[in-house]
Order: sequence, then C-alpha cells, then structure tokens
Amino acid sequence: MNLRTRMTRFAMIVGMFGAATGLAAPPVAAAVAPASAGSSVEATVSRGRLGPLTDLVIERIRVGDDVAASKFGTDSPIEDPVREQRVLEQVRKQAVAAELDPDAAVAFFRDQITASKVVQKGLFARWTAHPQEAPTTRPDLGQIRERLDRLTTDLLAELKNTERVRDRPVACSVQLALATASGASRERLDRLHRQALKAATPSVCRTGAGGPAARR
Repeated sequence: MNLRTRMTRFAMIVGMFGAATGLAAPPVAAAVAPASAGSSVEATVSRGRLGPLTDLVIERIRVGDDVAASKFGTDSPIEDPVREQRVLEQVRKQAVAAELDPDAAVAFFRDQITASKVVQKGLFARWTAHPQEAPTTRPDLGQIRERLDRLTTDLLAELKNTERVRDRPVACSVQLALATASGASRERLDRLHRQALKAATPSVCRTGAGGPAARR
C-alpha cells in the first residue's frame, strides 16, 4: 500500500469519527486533493480544526533551536525553574483574563516547556558529539524570550478558539492526530523535533475531571 493510499484511508477514518462525534470533520474531498505533477504528498492532507494551534506549537518548538544555540557553550542551564515558574504564573493570569480554564492552560504550557527542553537536550547532545555541527553564532536570549512571550499570547488565543473541539475527547484526538501528522510532514520535522511535538501535545485534548489537565 503506497503512502497516498494510506493518506486517503486516514482521511476516510477522520470523516467517520467526525460524524460519530457530531463534529463535522474535513470532507474527504477537501482532506485529499487530487495530486498534480510536482505536488508534495503532505499537501494532500488537511490541517484539520487544530491545524492553527499545532502550527503555533511547532513554531514554538522551532524557537527551541535558537534557545539551545544561545545557551550552548555557556553557563546558562537548560533547566531554568525560576523562569519556568514565572512563565506559568503569567499564563495563569492571562488564561483567567481570557476566560480559559487556568489549570488546563498551565498544563498545556508546561508541556510546551517540556518540549523545548527535549529539543535543547537533543541538540546539546548532537553538538557535543559532533562539534562541527555546533552553531557558530549565538542568538540573543532576550529577543528569543520576547518571541516566546508573543507566542504565549497567540497560543492562548488559539486555545480559546478551539475550546469546543478540545472538550470532545474522541473528536479532539482525531483532529489532533490529523494536525500533528500534517504539520510534522509539511515542516519536515526530524526525529528530535517530532519527539518534541509529541511531548508538546498531551494536554491539548481535555478529558474532563479525571483527565490529564485536571491531574496536573
């Protein structure tokens, strides 16, 4: 079975899940477009309802590369509990202002921080083993943190926009699988960054009082 056939079957499954859960999933016709000469396979897969949120998650993961480059070879540690706590406290305040569940928002951003550390640790190990691949310039960490702050605002807004989808566990799981697969393929994420994406998304779908967001 070739990749295009597997993508087509996946889109059909998404459509069936969407119908079963009462959420309109992307139609198969939209999810799998006719492939033209020179078109990439990933372009045939719809981003789904969680596509914009996942795009921002991937963007934040990519910023982890710059964070690693700014710290590598310096005394700046990967683990920064004080900074992390400050970020999470700010997230809680912004979530309350946006009428989001603050505990769920904090859980989501804790996963984003974990994902960034996955990238940093992986790159540190790679650059230590292969010094010739280490960055030759050091990005300004202050400017990077300004980018992260802007992404925090954008991510919170997208969490608000996707509340209805994320509150329905089965539909959310399907949409999240669609969005992460599409995003990872489109952005050509390597193994390390795919691991980070997996670490960044456990708290996207809300599973109620007994779910991961409530247990954190």
